[in-house]
Amino acid sequence: MATTIGSDRLTVADAMHRGVVTCRPATPLTKVASMMAGHRIHSVVVWSEPEESDEEGTLWGVVSDLDLARAIAADRADATAGSVTSTGTVTVDQNESLRRAAELMVEHAVAHLVVVKGERPVGVISTLDLARAVADERTR
Repeated sequence: MATTIGSDRLTVADAMHRGVVTCRPATPLTKVASMMAGHRIHSVVVWSEPEESDEEGTLWGVVSDLDLARAIAADRADATAGSVTSTGTVTVDQNESLRRAAELMVEHAVAHLVVVKGERPVGVISTLDLARAVADERTR
């Protein structure tokens, strides 16, 4: 009997980190780095300033650990979250399969997806989260 990796039985909600650490586009990158270190995370979700008609703001992008490394390598001490944000934030519904999350990561060449419930961000899933879920599934 063949086994599958990342079975369609597992959903994004089974593997994601619940909750979202956010900042504004103008947040200094040094502050973003402190947020990553303090929360022991690899990405921070960037939100635009809310408008009167949009109380929660708008998803702007994701600053990943790789974006941070690129800014450090380029000696961009004055960088802000908005200036180094990964372009084209990719979202995935919490009820999608892990397989679909992996497909999106590969298709868009990203290591982090913003997990949504409807339009609202509720978490983040990374390649490491996928690995943990697959490893846990294999031991069951």
